[in-house]
Amino acid sequence: MADHTTPHHPRNRLRAGLAALAGAALAATSVTVVALTSTATPARAAGLSPFDIAGRGATVPFVEQEAERVVHNGTRIGPDRHYGTLPSEASGREAVTLDAVGEYVEFTLTAPADAMTFRYSLPDNAAGTGRDAAIDLRANGNLVKAVPVTSRYGWFYGGYPFNNNPGDTNPHHFYDETRTMFGTTYPAGTKIRLQVSSTAQSPTFTIDLADFELVGGPITKPAGVLDVVTDFGADPTGATDSTAKFQAAVDAGKAQATTVWIPTGTFTLWDHVVVDGVTLRGAGPWYSVLGGRHPTDRKRAAGIYGKYVAGGGYSGEIRSHEAGGPSRNVTLRDFAIIGDIRERVDEDQVNALGGAMSNSVVDNLWLQHTKVGAWMDGPMDNLTIRNSRILDQTADGVNFHWGVTNSTVTNTFVRNTGDDGLAMWAQNVPNVNNSFTFNTVGVTILANNLVTYGGRDIRITDNVTADSVTNGGGIHVANRYPGVNGPTAVAGTITVARNTLIRNGNSDYNWRFGVGALWFSALNEPIQGATVNVTDTDILDSSYAALHWIEGQTSGINLNNVRIDGAGTFALQVQAPSQVNFTNVRATGIAQANPMYNCVGSAFQITQGAGNSGWYSANPYCGPWPEPQWGNGPSTPPSPTPTTPTPSPTPTGPPPGGNLALGRPVTASSTTQTYVAANAVDGNSGSYWESANNSFPQTLTVDLGAARAVDRVVLKLPPGWERRTQTLSVLGSTDGSTWSTVKASAGYTFDPAGGNTVSIPLPAGDRRYVRLSLTANTGWPAGQVAEFEVYGGTGTTPPPTTTPPPTTTPPTTAPSPTTAPPPSGNLAAGRPVTETSHADVYVAANAVDGNSGTYWESANNAFPQSLTVDLGATYAVSRIVLKLPPSPAWQTRTQTLSVLGSTDGSTWSTVKASAGYTFDPATGNTATITFPATSQRHLRLTFTGNTGWPAGQLSEFEAYAS
Repeated sequence: MADHTTPHHPRNRLRAGLAALAGAALAATSVTVVALTSTATPARAAGLSPFDIAGRGATVPFVEQEAERVVHNGTRIGPDRHYGTLPSEASGREAVTLDAVGEYVEFTLTAPADAMTFRYSLPDNAAGTGRDAAIDLRANGNLVKAVPVTSRYGWFYGGYPFNNNPGDTNPHHFYDETRTMFGTTYPAGTKIRLQVSSTAQSPTFTIDLADFELVGGPITKPAGVLDVVTDFGADPTGATDSTAKFQAAVDAGKAQATTVWIPTGTFTLWDHVVVDGVTLRGAGPWYSVLGGRHPTDRKRAAGIYGKYVAGGGYSGEIRSHEAGGPSRNVTLRDFAIIGDIRERVDEDQVNALGGAMSNSVVDNLWLQHTKVGAWMDGPMDNLTIRNSRILDQTADGVNFHWGVTNSTVTNTFVRNTGDDGLAMWAQNVPNVNNSFTFNTVGVTILANNLVTYGGRDIRITDNVTADSVTNGGGIHVANRYPGVNGPTAVAGTITVARNTLIRNGNSDYNWRFGVGALWFSALNEPIQGATVNVTDTDILDSSYAALHWIEGQTSGINLNNVRIDGAGTFALQVQAPSQVNFTNVRATGIAQANPMYNCVGSAFQITQGAGNSGWYSANPYCGPWPEPQWGNGPSTPPSPTPTTPTPSPTPTGPPPGGNLALGRPVTASSTTQTYVAANAVDGNSGSYWESANNSFPQTLTVDLGAARAVDRVVLKLPPGWERRTQTLSVLGSTDGSTWSTVKASAGYTFDPAGGNTVSIPLPAGDRRYVRLSLTANTGWPAGQVAEFEVYGGTGTTPPPTTTPPPTTTPPTTAPSPTTAPPPSGNLAAGRPVTETSHADVYVAANAVDGNSGTYWESANNAFPQSLTVDLGATYAVSRIVLKLPPSPAWQTRTQTLSVLGSTDGSTWSTVKASAGYTFDPATGNTATITFPATSQRHLRLTFTGNTGWPAGQLSEFEAYAS
């Protein structure tokens, strides 16, 4: 449901629209690649895909690729989250526009595929009636087919309920999707290209993404079934209306207790088919397709409906089948309903599924181009919708509307809905014990990805939501909209657990301020007496606030193990009295220096448990709404932390040789997500190691490479973190097997006022291995270290020979005799190169192949990352040249990186401290780094930031001698 109230007169507007959700899922191979938990998340989720989240969301049968991430010669648009722009409605808020003949987007298959679905936008025609065009599909350069595309199912105008009249301005809902089969199976590595062959029909094509899958052949017809074609005469060509034939078939199926089979074909239905006590099964959603609408009556269209219960249905809807509901024991599986609905008219009952169905299952359906994927009216009980795809609806994805009990939507993928993605609306009759679990819901154009309006004992768990566009957020719990009060209000236990919210929350164009990613409203009556538990939840890169309270009193809300990583405005936006319990709620990357907005003062009552950080302010902000800062973290970031240690105030001073642990091998008893042990020895205090949560003791161990006379350990946390005390001991070993306690367990306080740094003096002694054993942390239930630095003398065992760190003055002596004579040209060309990680096919070798059109890209959202080249001999190097592809499509970006060097590949020194380098296509996308001549065999680039993409990226890594 859309949000159409105003802050001063919250009851003056009628309900905005049908609630819906964008998610989809089919049983097949999962493509999730990045593990996330509520205890740690990748900083700044700009560009993060909803399919990057392991263990949450739907398991889908396709592999998704974003157009802006692959090879193209078009124009990359975005990122942008302003409602009414093309990139704001794109997945990840970026896409690629093709506006000339020959321009293309080229995807490389990572697994065999015989079909694709791609999301695109065409500009509408002046009349608003839709523009038709075609785009070429090529495989390895060869034309496969011209794929028809259209704007007829997109481009809406005006305010709610929206229409097709461009004169009303306010265009939105720009994108549509089309699917096509290749006619053969292409192996991994095949180049699949969408290319413009003509601009006569459309001046521009914007490509958002493509989903590739291996569909295979149709499902074989089982024995002993009734066939809608051979037994009842339905037309598989779609040339004639088959509604009556389908109705006769399902009526016979019920009477004979026999499955009704839909063979391969495209069937036209001009009206609903009413099902009860029957299984209706197809040859698969790519093969058995139902669709169409009546040629003269817009209110009649293809759909499968259960029988209504008298008095059910949304007010104003035309309902053909009132009596005898609910239907029972219905199974719908393995087919598609692809409709022909091009407008949003709430009075029209033109949904893919509807009515009331109890003790029923919807499995592996593809629902597209209808008003709502499934608008279910109770009273009804025990409906399961699973393993399905719901795409391109003018209103909701699913709405459990009044009196729906013990029902679920699970493992379902929803995208591009015109209202709520997945919704429950307890209008007048209670919704009880329903759940939305393991769904992926993306690009909800209006309202929320997931929402319960009222309801008792509701569960919203293990979902992934992304890219809500306007008038709503990722997850919403509310006493809002007609009929949600008294017995239908929020009640019992509402469980919101193990969800990941990506780029959620947005601007409400009526309210003129931001809506939170996770938000609560008590418009109709207070939320009280209920328990709302929000646990183990990641809120990433919120467009405005992460958490939001508005419209009336709420109580009984408990937040536990909630991670907020990035918010365009505030961590908390408080606009209503509330009572909330916070435990282990941690916020980082908040754009505003004051993380709380609160104009209700002490009426917002906070109870704090352990482990909170980053979101609380004793003096919250109350003033004009700030402009959001999307995907950029704090508006005033802390100064970069030096890569060399700050001298200790202790009398010993900085020991010779500097930090002995820098870049050394390091191991941990456990890690959380991307917060790995190597982060603690990378010289960057902005990255950090974090152990598994709620599982002390934990250890972090560094190998210094040889026994050293160690006498001090310095530990750091990121400089912006709130104060905490960690309890730990220091152990040492010369062989990695026998350990002794060097420093007994004690509490060490990390205080941002002191740089979040702790110095621990140690009794002098020879140690090759130094171990921290952590047993407690008052700030978070895990061990956390951003930098683990070890200092001391040379020790009794000689350390490996190292090159001294570079100084600010060039060497006055000639290079060491072991330094090879400097050859001419690029020393790194074709040399062995290694990486910390790479994305897709963008491997390290691309950076030394002499071709600036190929490139290396690290794993996304997992800084720091490094790229290391072995020059083959030690040379006096004084210049590095870094390149990105010269195409204008690679827009200007700044990458933050440092240069390290080594003569043996084991001991590293800083050649050039971390700094930002700008790559601008106007100057060839090239950055040159100079430094005093230094003898090195191995050169390493360590990346910690990129304003253009959340990863390290290089097409060429060149090194030159003095």
